[in-house]
Amino acid sequence: MQHFKLVITYISILCLLLISFSCQQDTSESRDHLVFRYNEHANITSLDPAFAKDQRNIWAVHQLFNGLVEMDSDLNVIPAIATSWKVSDDALTYVFTLRDDVQFHKHELFGKDSTRIVTAQDFEYSFGRILDDRLASSGRWIFKSVKSFKAIDAKTFQIQLKQPFPAFLSLLTMKYCSVVPKEIVEHYGNDFRAHPIGTGPFQFKIWEENTKLVLRKNPTYFEKDEAGNNLPYLEAVAITFLPDKQSEFLQFVQGNIDFLNSLDPSYQDEILNATGHLRATYAEDVNMISGPYLNTEYLGIFIGDSTNVSSHHLLRKAMNYSFDRKKMITYLRSGIGTPAIHGFIPKGLPGFDNIKGFEYEPELAKNLVNQYIEETGNTTPEVAITTNGQYLNFCEYIQRELEKVGIKASVNVIPASTIRELRSKGELPIFRASWIADYPDAENYLSLFYSKNFAPNGPNYTHFKNPQFDEWYETALRETDANLRAKLYTKMDSLLISEAPLIPLYYDQVVRFTQKNVQGLGINAQNLLELKRVSKTN
Repeated sequence: MQHFKLVITYISILCLLLISFSCQQDTSESRDHLVFRYNEHANITSLDPAFAKDQRNIWAVHQLFNGLVEMDSDLNVIPAIATSWKVSDDALTYVFTLRDDVQFHKHELFGKDSTRIVTAQDFEYSFGRILDDRLASSGRWIFKSVKSFKAIDAKTFQIQLKQPFPAFLSLLTMKYCSVVPKEIVEHYGNDFRAHPIGTGPFQFKIWEENTKLVLRKNPTYFEKDEAGNNLPYLEAVAITFLPDKQSEFLQFVQGNIDFLNSLDPSYQDEILNATGHLRATYAEDVNMISGPYLNTEYLGIFIGDSTNVSSHHLLRKAMNYSFDRKKMITYLRSGIGTPAIHGFIPKGLPGFDNIKGFEYEPELAKNLVNQYIEETGNTTPEVAITTNGQYLNFCEYIQRELEKVGIKASVNVIPASTIRELRSKGELPIFRASWIADYPDAENYLSLFYSKNFAPNGPNYTHFKNPQFDEWYETALRETDANLRAKLYTKMDSLLISEAPLIPLYYDQVVRFTQKNVQGLGINAQNLLELKRVSKTN
């Protein structure tokens, strides 16, 4: 144990020395209260917004780049580089007016001024780049409803859609839609991933993969706070890459990082009591922030193979009624999260309407199992649940509860990457999964059950197919009235519950822990890390 503590202390000192060294040209910037420090468990794979797919990439890219619009903490679309926009009456044409004071981060390739102003032509290039087959960006799906886009002049950018898509502005807030400079991208080619030049509140300084990433304040950032002060307040952001969550927690307790974005089982009971509040030993030194998260945790059932026992409609419903979601949240999540006793759409999105979902009804579950045995002539049904290690406790709890109602269950633990690969191939009868909103619209959730989105070509991993669902889904895509669209979403969600191609577990919550001296770190339902208004006291 003593050796372990020495290793952690050594890592702490090394990280601090590296950060200090990177800021040695200005000793005032190495002061602790000017640097925001956090840890990522896995290496960031790219700083190019064209590959901002995973949260770890999105968080870093968000500090470096801007798009036409962005999302505020209440999930409203607000201006970013665009000052305003107009939408045609037929909802097919969007015209954006751009600011004329947004500069790219300094780089020698820009010439004598080392920078230049962003124009509409830069957005035309940036969007075209995402669609370039040679780049193979994971974000090209964003433009599937786009017919064309072009720069009208330096300050005016136009996008035309093939058909109305009500969530389109929300799509444009994704980091894939960030603006990049053509001359820098073409100079570095694929290596732009490690030499990012954007317009964001912080600019790239140092990246040693799997070791550290340092971003520095952008002195020419265009946004100001309500009092007219320049943003950001911080001088630097320093990211380390300790893979072990227990080690990360120890670093946080020792004050060597400023922020934790998780509630990991390895330290959950250490920091929180049974009611989900900070224990007294941490309350004086730690802030806890929590709020709704657009993330539904669930078990998916592959119903595209009739030989899969768990795909039988009676067993699908029996499994849903077999366990107590409220009890599961209380004892396995310390009260963090909301039991998913409604539909698949999480609370906070239009379409969520407290529909009656699955609650704990063990006798009904037993009756459904007996009915299955009578109808099929099979003996005790056997099902297999696949999960990764992080969610093993949930699946073992469900396993025990299934056996109480007459379903024999096994739990297989494999790496998350393997789960993603096998579920795309339809090789997992039941798989643990989550769906975090790419953009704040219920269509994003319901797309998982649209028949034309069958995996591996789309996110329909269950291979659920229902003509009525598909009809409502396609109608909702064309519907421009928000209230009517929300009603369609609710009807689709209710149909999913009646057909049960999944087992909803819980609607997640964002839980953040910070040191007491961190100020201005808010929270949002997409769990985006917003640092431009964060400051630290001495």
